[in-house]
Amino acid sequence: MAGAQGKKKSGSKQEPNSEGAEIRPTPKSPVSVNGRPASFSGRLPSSAENVTANSLSPTADKLPFLNINGASPSVQNGCGNGSGKSHRSFHDRKPSSPMMPAFMTSAPGKVIVFGEHAVVHGKAAMAASISLRSYMLVTALSKSRRTITLRFPDISLSHTWQIDDLPWSTFSHPHKKKFYYDLVTELDPDLVEAMQPHILTVSPKIPPETRKIHQAAASSFLYLFLSLGSQSFPGCIYTLRSTLPIGAGLGSSASISVCISSALLLQIRTLAGPHPDQPREESEVQIERINRWAFVGEMCIHGNPSGVDNTVASGGKAVIFKREDYAKPPKVLSLRNFPELPLLLVNTRQTRSTAVEVAKVAALKQVQPAISELILEAIEKITESAQELVSSPTFDESDPHSIRTMGELFNFNHGLLVSLGVSHPRLERIRELVDIVGVGWTKLTGAGGGGCAITLLKPDAKPEDLEELERRLDAEGFERYNTTLGGDGVGVLWPAVLKNGTDEEGGEEIDQDKFLNAEGREGVERLVGVGVHEKREGWKFWR
Repeated sequence: MAGAQGKKKSGSKQEPNSEGAEIRPTPKSPVSVNGRPASFSGRLPSSAENVTANSLSPTADKLPFLNINGASPSVQNGCGNGSGKSHRSFHDRKPSSPMMPAFMTSAPGKVIVFGEHAVVHGKAAMAASISLRSYMLVTALSKSRRTITLRFPDISLSHTWQIDDLPWSTFSHPHKKKFYYDLVTELDPDLVEAMQPHILTVSPKIPPETRKIHQAAASSFLYLFLSLGSQSFPGCIYTLRSTLPIGAGLGSSASISVCISSALLLQIRTLAGPHPDQPREESEVQIERINRWAFVGEMCIHGNPSGVDNTVASGGKAVIFKREDYAKPPKVLSLRNFPELPLLLVNTRQTRSTAVEVAKVAALKQVQPAISELILEAIEKITESAQELVSSPTFDESDPHSIRTMGELFNFNHGLLVSLGVSHPRLERIRELVDIVGVGWTKLTGAGGGGCAITLLKPDAKPEDLEELERRLDAEGFERYNTTLGGDGVGVLWPAVLKNGTDEEGGEEIDQDKFLNAEGREGVERLVGVGVHEKREGWKFWR
């Protein structure tokens, strides 16, 4: 995926290069890095200040004539049907540009491991990725089809826009356009206004509550597409599937925003790698670039997001997050060596309001300021203890003692959250069932009042005990997910081909029909999942 080299001459195109190249520092890039060979990355901009987010076209460049199926170049170029006759002369024909192969991006959800509610009051919290993920399949259309389509069948969303009808003049105005490496901390009201006529046409006849969800998702996608793309973009279909429960406090919208951000940045050829030998510094630059634009997508949905969800979805593993002054950016510390731990996530299916639960703690703090502050400080101490534990060279995720110490912190944190009044009988029932079987330690995650609980599983938990717990949870109507804590962040499958044990030569090509027809979470995981198949050949991650 080659980008422009220095200043581009009008009408010139770069030939794709599969060998990777050097990324040179830009005035706004935080790190100077040296590229390494990548399986699908091409030449990246050698002078990024000369490349705007709107100036790069993702169409592949013209390739030299090849000997295809034994036909000579003269046959290919003069007589396309191989018969020695042509209905059009050579000079009447226009050379074709090869279409971009279908490719996929994927990003994880997240859970708050420690520090719920304390983080609202300026204390530290720990958030980590989970192996439940969102997936985006990008399929290019023929040159004559000037449309982009956003499909999200999990929420019954499908909408198509005419590329040439979109407000390119507003988004590419000299005072409005953004560079792909820019840090955008707020939405431009003029750009939002220019986009509105194209958002109001999304799902206009469905119930207002569902229409609001559809239009928020469409706003996130379209704002990024118009900011990073250009009118010369080829027609494409962008299809999203997610194994994350929507609206359960697991960062599903951030996971989707990271998928969109990474896909568009790949299309404009501004990402290097990922590949196994990529230097950590270079990888971090790519993750940060994806994260910045994913945050813009989150602003389109949530208005004023904390930024923790998209940070975890981009980089994976875990972070320590602290925001003492809401007028300033939060402090985020990445825990790149966070271990992968087995986790049982259980959805109570009890609706809850984050605002209501936050208000409960605020009211308690008004009535009992001294005691409430002590509880919040104790929660922060638990977060700090967990950080020290997993950062210790002696921590071993396979050692029952190490996991027991982490599990005890789960119990402490949950007990303090109960004292703040943010638990729920359904959450307490999950804890009771886990304790009866004796397979791990459980706490609520997120705002509480319903939502989800997480259980850190014992390394030596017996399979029959786990099966018994699953039967009990199913019998009482809980929704359970066997997942992993602290896995990879954003990943790429280029091209969208996997070796799934099929007879297809070279592997199974993931096309729109297969992706759309995968049934539920299990079907998506079987077809393309990386959450359960972390070593699945084809998927690559920035690490």
